[in-house]
Amino acid sequence: MTLTYALELIGTFVFAISGALAAEEHELDAFGITFIAFITALGGGTTRDVLLGIHPLVWIADTNYLLTIFVAVAVAIAFKQYILPLRKTFFLFDTIGIGFFTILGLKKALLVAQVSPLIGVIMGMVSATFGGVLRDVFCNQVPLIFRKEIYATACLVGAGIYLFLEKISPYTRLNTLLTIFIIIIIRFVAVKYKLSLTWKR
Repeated sequence: MTLTYALELIGTFVFAISGALAAEEHELDAFGITFIAFITALGGGTTRDVLLGIHPLVWIADTNYLLTIFVAVAVAIAFKQYILPLRKTFFLFDTIGIGFFTILGLKKALLVAQVSPLIGVIMGMVSATFGGVLRDVFCNQVPLIFRKEIYATACLVGAGIYLFLEKISPYTRLNTLLTIFIIIIIRFVAVKYKLSLTWKR
């Protein structure tokens, strides 16, 4: 198992947990929870692959992604009484998810679709955020990407840093892990100190 593949499965798991938690808060049934977990975990990557013309879609070609989602849903349901009261749990899983999928989406766009670095950065952001957009829409909420919090911006900054590191460092694995960590830290710091990009008059 390669590092990239392992990170993709981990990212799928944490995003599925994020979606399942959102569905649990809205008191959906088991099918609803699974559906929201699915679109949260795979919606961004599917959107990216459709835009780039990459076929077959990753979860169709490899059912391990679906199995990972089912395991995540089972964990969320089995331990909901322990994790739902933790208000920061949803934020934690969502933040880890965008860190993973930004860089993985960027790398796939560059290596598989061979797009320009600028398009690669945008596709990394799409991979990380569009699953959350679909989750929020189906849960009848304003998508997190459109709120005042620094969310998509963290993805764009992290993707840019990854491209820079790839120019100066030959250690791709280290660059990948370091940039994922940076995105997570940016998001944590932004939320803790209530940073935003809103204009003040």
